[in-house]
Amino acid sequence: MKPGELLYLEDLSELFVDVQEKKVFSDQKFFTDCIPKFSVKEILKNYFNEKRRNGFDLGKFCGKNFDYPVDESTGFVSDKSKTTKEHILALWDILTKQPKATGGTLIKLPYPFVVPGGRFREIYYWDSYFTMLGLQVSKKTELIENMVDNFAYLINEFGFIPNGNRTYFLSRSQPPFFSLMVELLGEERGESLLLKYLPQLEKEYLFWMKGKDVLDKDKKAEKHVVRMPDGEVLNRYWDEMDAPRQEAFVEDSETASQAGQKGSEVFRDIRAAAESGWDFSSRWFRDPGKMSTIYTTGIVPVDLNCLLFHLEKTIEAGYALKRDRANADKYYQISSNRQEAIHKYLWDENKAVFADYDMINKRPTGVVSAATAFPMFLNMATKKRAERTMHALEQKLIKPGGVMTTLHFNGQQWDAPNGWAPLQWVAYKGALNYGFDGTAKTIKNNWVSTVEYIFKKTGKITEKYNVVDINIGATGGEYPNQDGFGWTNGVYLKMRCDDSS
Repeated sequence: MKPGELLYLEDLSELFVDVQEKKVFSDQKFFTDCIPKFSVKEILKNYFNEKRRNGFDLGKFCGKNFDYPVDESTGFVSDKSKTTKEHILALWDILTKQPKATGGTLIKLPYPFVVPGGRFREIYYWDSYFTMLGLQVSKKTELIENMVDNFAYLINEFGFIPNGNRTYFLSRSQPPFFSLMVELLGEERGESLLLKYLPQLEKEYLFWMKGKDVLDKDKKAEKHVVRMPDGEVLNRYWDEMDAPRQEAFVEDSETASQAGQKGSEVFRDIRAAAESGWDFSSRWFRDPGKMSTIYTTGIVPVDLNCLLFHLEKTIEAGYALKRDRANADKYYQISSNRQEAIHKYLWDENKAVFADYDMINKRPTGVVSAATAFPMFLNMATKKRAERTMHALEQKLIKPGGVMTTLHFNGQQWDAPNGWAPLQWVAYKGALNYGFDGTAKTIKNNWVSTVEYIFKKTGKITEKYNVVDINIGATGGEYPNQDGFGWTNGVYLKMRCDDSS
């Protein structure tokens, strides 16, 4: 162990558990982001020696042995007299981080990048695509390219894009938006850009498909891949680890104690839900009101499989551009098979929506969520099913403040009454793609008005919003609603400047 390294909770063993269980810091992620001042071996030696003494103060011990993470935006003061757009343009510099030597859990990246803000001091995978939408409007093409190059670097370094550039995220990814990032950058740099990133696109695809070759009639799932009842292969969320998340150790331990099943299984399902980005939601629960019933790894999600369809189509386009007809045809067939399987298994005829599939009970989960718009967002729905899905969105999920995440009011942050920027964009673009211009305009106007109203009221642009009653704050989650905020900034700017609706 080199001085300054802090990889996983096992490295600090009892010290890590002691700090988290005694809630020395109000936010558990705070300690995982601290930088050890000395070698882990030396810190542990001091800890075991000092903890036996009368009057031992664990908080003071941490202060002596760790450098605390700094919120570099604390000096930024909102000016509510400015427009929301002017506020965001001023925020880009605050949220942009430069490459620098780091210690602790932060993975150094070669190029500048934008963080979400607040407690999120590192780059996040799927957040970054929606942030890039706003950077595109702001003419920050070089910064977009820097971020895409950072993700390509992570794929080369680790074989996939982690949840974020922290070592405690190295066991999982997030929704695979890299192909959409490349597509967005290509709008600015030209189609030939696809050739530059084709190796990384295919390498990421292999990460998601690892284990496909061992599936058979007896082995139904392996890592991210799932064998469907008639032999088709689709994907699920998965995490390599089955221990509590380092950044939410106490919460995960408490959930496992309530679950009544093996802790390792619960931890895996919690982590898989974190990989989905929807942490946490009734999408992943057997009982929508109880997180202890989480079973994420038993669910085949509609959003993930649509994104992998886009990745397959992007690789196909890359090989076609390269004039490699054999590989282009190969990925054409792969994507066609996935599209057929999505329509076969991820359509809920009773609810008339695209929905997740319960691979244990071999039926749709029955959860109506904003994820239903992903097949429309990625142009893979039939016209008839797009019409029925849009009707369900209009009747059930579109609210005065924007698109609601699910129908369940259960206290989880990825459930009602909350709305999130990425899902607004997915629903909005999905509506436009299929000619539902009026619905798209409603989504846009409702969301843009919500962001502007809250900014004028509070001087903040936040991570999530209550879209049922915009005068009441968003609810749920393991931490307070965060200010900043990368993907809200991006989606707001892109929608505000989009003349399509």
